Amino acid sequence: MVKGVRKLFNWQVLLGVCLLSMSAIVYVIHYYIFRDAHHIFLYLIGDIAFVFIEMLLVVLILHRLLGYREKMAMLNKLNMAIGSFYSEVGLGLLRMLAAADEKSKTVSDELILSSNWTAREFQAAGRKIKKYEYEVQIKQISLESLKDYLNSKRDFLLRLLENPNLLEHESFTNLLWAVFHLTEELAYRRTFQGLTVKDSQHLAGDIKRVYQLLVSEWLDYMKHLQKDYPYLFSLAVRTNPFDPNACVEIK
Repeated sequence: MVKGVRKLFNWQVLLGVCLLSMSAIVYVIHYYIFRDAHHIFLYLIGDIAFVFIEMLLVVLILHRLLGYREKMAMLNKLNMAIGSFYSEVGLGLLRMLAAADEKSKTVSDELILSSNWTAREFQAAGRKIKKYEYEVQIKQISLESLKDYLNSKRDFLLRLLENPNLLEHESFTNLLWAVFHLTEELAYRRTFQGLTVKDSQHLAGDIKRVYQLLVSEWLDYMKHLQKDYPYLFSLAVRTNPFDPNACVEIK
């Protein structure tokens, strides 16, 4: 490793020396032909002065543009991971949790999407669901079924958590950890018969956390689909877990 770095460094130093030497030779030839040192230094100083402008353009502007493009490419890959999460885990989990929310119609009414939604409508829906008091009645959830469902997705969740790019998407990472934590909490319990009040409240809090993050991330993902992948957005609208009249078949 150290030898490789030294070879690379030596190669760069040699190239730099060669280029500077060739430049000096050309200036010497220019002087012997035209005998005009004033002309040489005039343009030499002008070129050196322009180097700082080039550094400004490359470092501050071009570098920022390239960084922005890289960030957009990474976010696009992250949205692919988010899409696979909702297809594999999220939508089924949303349906199970929303069914145990007696006031779910309040949030559902805000999330019946259409292809005509504007960015302003997405923002308005986002503000409303943030104010919504998520409440899941744990007695209306089959914890055994929820445990089996999440355990069947455990390997998939672990693969997502191993993706280092997800660190760039903090809110989705929080959702993954919340889902994985709930999976662990349920997996460690052999039975859900005779749960204490405190234990029920603890599980209800874990479920509420997952439910809230699921809804928020789902809306953000829908906004991304509508903007960049309208054909995928069309399918998402027709399989909307919050729309009781959603139908995958186009009528």
